[in-house]
Amino acid sequence: MINYNPKSWVTLIFAFHRSDTFRMLWKEIIYIGLFTSALAYVDITYFPKTEVLDKLISVYSLIGFVISLLLVFRTNTAYDRWWEGRRKWGEMVNDSRNLAIKLSAVLKDEEDRSYFKRMVPNFVFAAKEHLRNGVLFEELELTAEELEVLMQKNHVPLAISELLYKKLVELKKSGKISEEEYITFDKNINSFMDAVGACERIKNTPIPFSYSLFIKKFIFIYVTTLPLAFVNQFGYFSALIATFVFYVLVSMEVLAEEIEDPFGSDDNDLPTDTICERIRANVQEVLG
Repeated sequence: MINYNPKSWVTLIFAFHRSDTFRMLWKEIIYIGLFTSALAYVDITYFPKTEVLDKLISVYSLIGFVISLLLVFRTNTAYDRWWEGRRKWGEMVNDSRNLAIKLSAVLKDEEDRSYFKRMVPNFVFAAKEHLRNGVLFEELELTAEELEVLMQKNHVPLAISELLYKKLVELKKSGKISEEEYITFDKNINSFMDAVGACERIKNTPIPFSYSLFIKKFIFIYVTTLPLAFVNQFGYFSALIATFVFYVLVSMEVLAEEIEDPFGSDDNDLPTDTICERIRANVQEVLG
């Protein structure tokens, strides 16, 4: 995720970052510019001052309004997914801190404290990569035995949660924690898995294929035929107008596609790497 000052207008206007949609779409912009220029040439050369084309402006204005409504819904839906993902990771931050504080107050044995000091951050690091392409075991602080067990699992965060529960049951049986304390710890660990489940739902449920396909086709047809409505008034500049409209509309769709899966490593995705490091630092500070 990019850290920036939202109040610095001049910096943002003239910034040309790799996440800028122009850098993503420059080839498509050239193709659309050439196509609309050719369409304007054909219209000007073979159908000059056609009266029917003068009446298309009102039609295209109405269609543009419909497209803008669709894109507003599209971007709002994508941002809702991004924000829900951020909320769930915020919950993991709070739950990990609360669990660490409770464990620190109850556990006196250094070995037990060290176990949770490793495994609680291990859970969030495993969850981060589980939502991407697979767990990076080199990020985890594991014993050889724990590593062997986890490498055999398909869902590593779930397996780490199981290890945490086994440790809690062991502490309860040995009398190091009471039944009430066990129930208190149980709530925080349950919240961990609830947050991961919600993030999996966001990641594995994109917007319906037909909806995404319709928006892309609608935008393409609208933009490529736009010179027909403006060529009598603006001539070859109608191709420039169509190209600019294409850039604006498609940029909104591209940005929505990027943020609807917020758990990757793109510039506009959630800063899950930073959040995991913060959780590890907080837990180690409390239990260290």
